[in-house]
Amino acid sequence: MLQNIHDIRNRVKELHPLIHCITNPISINQCANAVLAINARPIMAEHPKEVKEITDTSIALMLNLGNITDARMASMRISAQAAKNRQIPILLDAVGIACSRMRRDYACELLKTAMPTVIKGNYSEINALYHEAYRSSGVDADAALDVQMLDRVAVRLARAYHTVILASGKMDIVTDGTRLVHIKNGTPQLSGITGTGCMLGALAASYLSAKPDMDAAITACAMMGICGQLSETSRGSGSFMVNLMDTLSAVTDADMEQYLDMEEIEIERL
Repeated sequence: MLQNIHDIRNRVKELHPLIHCITNPISINQCANAVLAINARPIMAEHPKEVKEITDTSIALMLNLGNITDARMASMRISAQAAKNRQIPILLDAVGIACSRMRRDYACELLKTAMPTVIKGNYSEINALYHEAYRSSGVDADAALDVQMLDRVAVRLARAYHTVILASGKMDIVTDGTRLVHIKNGTPQLSGITGTGCMLGALAASYLSAKPDMDAAITACAMMGICGQLSETSRGSGSFMVNLMDTLSAVTDADMEQYLDMEEIEIERL
């Protein structure tokens, strides 16, 4: 897996792919800079009259449900269909579906339009996608959710939708229904600044341009977690954000090899 991570990272550096991100204004700057940091090219177009054209020229598409609006919902429908028609990989970041029935219903609608290559969400959002009646407070993950239960939920969703599930949290869970991986890298400081979950989605979409499968999601989780660890600081959240952007652009294969903390779980045990 480590060699796959190296290959995916280096392939994106070579391809310099255009990644179309329809995301929320709260994290749009962080997402664009995260994509740039790994040598991909972000474009954040979201007007319904132009998104088909933009998606048609892109190599991957990220759809993020944060701070949703009518215009962004319309644009995501159009871009999802365009990506499906051109067989462009899609990442759906199901932000807020655990606290908003409207967002959950809309996410399910998008899944019928075009099945994403990766469905991403925090523990609460992935649990809400599986359990329709489940609700949590706000867009943060519920710390009380059990990892083994989330493993089962993620595997069942991956099998039901024939896609990759990325459940982000203190330990990231990635599965395609046949493989299940835990990525244990990270730092509590990642949750102290806004947009790091959205940045993870942007990184995963970028890596899908190089390898449109589970390994792209694993690479994104490893990158975000390791770079978070290497960026830890006692100076405060502003300095941590600056450090994180620096590290995302400068982290080496040797760093990835030294710090990667990943475990493959036997699905039969679930």
